[in-house]
Amino acid sequence: MATFASREYLHMPWRRVAARRRWLLIALVVLPAILAARIMGSLLPHGGGTALEAAILVVYGVLFVWISLGFWTAMAGFWTLVRGHDPFAVTRPRPDDAPIRPHVRTAILFPICNEDSVRIQAGIRAVWLSLERADPHHRFDIHILSDSNDPERWVQEEAMWRQLTTSLDAEGRIFYRRRRINLKRKSGNVADFCRRFGAHYTYMVVFDADSVMTGSTLVELVRIMERRRTIGILQTAPACTGRETLIARAQQFANRLYGPMYVAGLHHWFLGDAQFWGHNAIIRVAPFMRHCALPRLPGKPPLGGDIMSHDFVESALMRRAGYAVWLAYDLEGSYEEVPPNLLNELKRDRRWCQGNLQHLRLVFTRGIFPGHRALFLNGVMSYGSALLWFLLLALSTAEAVVEAVRTPIYFPTSTKTLFPSWPVWDPWPALTLLGATAAVLFLPKVCALLLAVIQGRRRLFGGLFALAGSVLTEVLLSTLLAPIRMLFHSKFVFLTLLGRGIGWGTQQRDDQGTPFLDALRFHGGGTLLALLWGGSMLVINPTFFWWISPLVFSLVLSIPVSMISSRAEAGRLLRRLRIFCTPEEVQLPQEYQDIESYLEEVASQRPRLGISPEAGFVRAVADPEINLLHRALLRAPRTLAPSIAARRDALVERALTHGPKALSPAEREELLFDPERMHTLHQRLWQLPEQQLRHQWGVHLDG
Repeated sequence: MATFASREYLHMPWRRVAARRRWLLIALVVLPAILAARIMGSLLPHGGGTALEAAILVVYGVLFVWISLGFWTAMAGFWTLVRGHDPFAVTRPRPDDAPIRPHVRTAILFPICNEDSVRIQAGIRAVWLSLERADPHHRFDIHILSDSNDPERWVQEEAMWRQLTTSLDAEGRIFYRRRRINLKRKSGNVADFCRRFGAHYTYMVVFDADSVMTGSTLVELVRIMERRRTIGILQTAPACTGRETLIARAQQFANRLYGPMYVAGLHHWFLGDAQFWGHNAIIRVAPFMRHCALPRLPGKPPLGGDIMSHDFVESALMRRAGYAVWLAYDLEGSYEEVPPNLLNELKRDRRWCQGNLQHLRLVFTRGIFPGHRALFLNGVMSYGSALLWFLLLALSTAEAVVEAVRTPIYFPTSTKTLFPSWPVWDPWPALTLLGATAAVLFLPKVCALLLAVIQGRRRLFGGLFALAGSVLTEVLLSTLLAPIRMLFHSKFVFLTLLGRGIGWGTQQRDDQGTPFLDALRFHGGGTLLALLWGGSMLVINPTFFWWISPLVFSLVLSIPVSMISSRAEAGRLLRRLRIFCTPEEVQLPQEYQDIESYLEEVASQRPRLGISPEAGFVRAVADPEINLLHRALLRAPRTLAPSIAARRDALVERALTHGPKALSPAEREELLFDPERMHTLHQRLWQLPEQQLRHQWGVHLDG
């Protein structure tokens, strides 16, 4: 394997091509940014001659570089997809491909943490059935890796695993493991799997809890990795689907229309130095275990401690070890879900922001390739750019106030003249700059629409007119949401730089809307800021107010926009109008058909013993099968200190006397760790009167 890696590191021709392309990209973004900054300087009252105007030009130049990167990535992707022939596409067979070994084993990892076990079960079941259809003799195993600390979820997951293995006849093929101590979150969960079971597998496919992948795509990933033994990580481009709220459907539409073009552009610029997004990717296990262990950053969180955005770091370490990281941009059949509303999207972004800002400390790590240093900076700018936009607005506002209160000088003292020096306004530089900015921001959307027409995919988006209407609606919605996201992302960056860390909660994965009080709590401050900002500018400098009015109006409307965009009813209404249609909505993939049918089947079933499926602790105590399963999955009984044994015996007595509600979640978890007390609790529970079983425990003997 070292021979393969060395050849990849030293001699692969894509490295020279990638280097030339990146120098071209640098020229394409830096030179126009310099020109744009010069034009911007000519529009300022003092031509950029004051300290305030110089700061405006510096920030504007950096931001123009940032948006130009997105523009040229989209254009490169458009060219790649229109051309149709990409000699560097990793999915294309090559003459020097290695033979495929017949007995390679692959693990599919589902890291979960306090998730909806029914939805997780439906997703795992759909993936397994798809694998069976693709290859009845496949050599894939599934590992459910739990970091759940909710005792109710813990028991639900165990029952889910047992039902999966029995219903799918997958004994010894689907495994469940729950960590008692959650170290390093998802990356630590995967690392724990590698230490325990990694030696048994050649590859592992890492999923998120909501990830779905077709069996044929999984088989093809293994085939590509077998043909190209120099690849360490192969990342797919997941299609977003499965949600019905307005904002989620808009993101799904943008992902399916614009996404392929941007992903192909990333492939064009980075080739074998691509990034890993942490899920929906296949990894070569042995080099990952050997080279991709994550260090702990010195200092305290949030910028120190455990690395939160582990994926970019792992791909950089894999590349440093001599293995390539590729993006399979043209491989279909990989899916994920998006947050159902704006508030959950922003909560997720708060975590990602902290993780990405940690990359500032890794940019100059020894041995990291230039492409991955650029990806680290790109991750930082994903959120740092919002703070720069906020800074640009603040500096521009200060300039507008200064010019409004400053007395104009029509007779400069430097020269003696009989005639006043009137200000002269030339609109052409401003119109040129405005047009260039509009082209950079909106031309990629037009190109994506043209690409769908050229490739004959317009029917997958509801037809040509529906597609055009969807693009216009998406532009309107993104225009409303952009200032809101900018304000929150600026806050996230600022708080992180101040040392304010965050937790790592469970993501909402249903289509529940945002209540008014939640929207008011999250957006009330932004609304008040917009009213004060816009009102003061309207009084002080009305001309400047009209320039910033789109931002002001978006922030003022943030509360209703957040609420309406979170509604599934609004999303379904637009779907009836064929707005935001996606290929997965036009033709639902078989895997999602399996998920929906299974969820409907579960919803129609009567709970065993009348116990709610959500009541995991009660099920573990009352249901004989669940109680036996749970105790079998625990460690062997250990000798307890007398004080601990007495405390747990007291918990058993309290539960039997007053019911499970008398125990806190921590106390329920403590009992769940004790097989002897769980056995005692189960036996004594069934000696209670039927009325007490029904009212305190929710157990119905006729259930």
